[in-house]
Amino acid sequence: MSLKDHIKNIADIWWQETVAIFKDSGAVLFCIVLPLAYPILYSWIYNNEVAREVPVVVVDDSHSALSREFVQKVDASPDVSVAFYAGSIHEAQSYIGHGDAYGILYFPHNFATTVGRHEQAHVSVYCDMSYMLTYKAIFQTAQSVSTLMGAKIQAVKGGAYTNREAEIAAKPLDFDEVPIFNTTCGYGNFVLPGVLVLIIQQALLLSVGLLSGTQREKHYPMVKHVIDAYFGKGIAFLLIFAVMLAYCTLAVPRMFGFVMMVHFSDWMVFMTPYLIACIAFAVVGSEIIPFREAVMLTAVCTSVPFLFLSGISWPQSAIPGFWQGISYCLPSTFAIRGFVRMSSMGARIGDVLPEFRALIILAIIYSLAALGVMYRRHLIHKYFENLAEKLKKRQEENNI
Repeated sequence: MSLKDHIKNIADIWWQETVAIFKDSGAVLFCIVLPLAYPILYSWIYNNEVAREVPVVVVDDSHSALSREFVQKVDASPDVSVAFYAGSIHEAQSYIGHGDAYGILYFPHNFATTVGRHEQAHVSVYCDMSYMLTYKAIFQTAQSVSTLMGAKIQAVKGGAYTNREAEIAAKPLDFDEVPIFNTTCGYGNFVLPGVLVLIIQQALLLSVGLLSGTQREKHYPMVKHVIDAYFGKGIAFLLIFAVMLAYCTLAVPRMFGFVMMVHFSDWMVFMTPYLIACIAFAVVGSEIIPFREAVMLTAVCTSVPFLFLSGISWPQSAIPGFWQGISYCLPSTFAIRGFVRMSSMGARIGDVLPEFRALIILAIIYSLAALGVMYRRHLIHKYFENLAEKLKKRQEENNI
């Protein structure tokens, strides 16, 4: 075949694949609806960024002006709300058990007396550790109020003549807290970039697997040239998911006000091998997992592990070596790591070269693997076609 024939063949396959996508309601759901709706859903859920007005229970055995001042300052903070008062720790635990509160502040009976004797007093803080954001809000608020009131008590008892002397006596070594990159210190800016990138890989796995499963179940005829078939199928998904990738990683973060410092030219260069690797990865997965239903179950069950393996929600250095090896086989691992640096830290393509090189290598490896599994499928299909023809000839001969 000439180059012109190959191009025509690829164009025909691209058109057939595109028509098949939009004729299959399941494929439309995973190609269009899922990438459009999921980023909005996740961004909407995490749009508040931090937990506010977390309810706590107060157990005040001190009944002093000092303990009441502490409680007032805690309640005045934006992160914590004093929702209940209890007479004992056991009573307060019942609020935690019923999910009405997430923490307990306990003041012992000698709280104010200990401070009056120039001794160190203690406020016990009990937190529900099953929720990271609520624990952080309660603990940091109690710590801030404790530091503030401790500095005030120290200034009063220090015998300073001026406010400045009292301030220096209370805080001889002060610091300025300046958050960088994730300036809101929010959970949305922390986890959303990784989730948005992973959605594209999983949506491609679902879409390609669904269509391939349908074609096998309905015994669609195989094309003669595997390379043309791969390029035609790849271009069909590439054109659709290039738009979806831009929507997920560029438009959605700006719609919800998340930090977005990525440069468009760097984004295009970095995401091109990621998209190619994802398409090839999905083709390989669709050949390994033969049924439509199995593809959906696989994608759903692997989404959370893939996010953890990327190193965004758990430190990469703390992941065991075996699982790190598994993570290196996933395009999303390197794409998430690179995109987080580019979007949250303003990194350029030169700053994410290791991840960029890894994506290029994965794109080449998975493309070759996709051609291999498609060629294997072609041989199997050809074998059964020849077998069917032989059986048909035998039947005709027997009838004669």
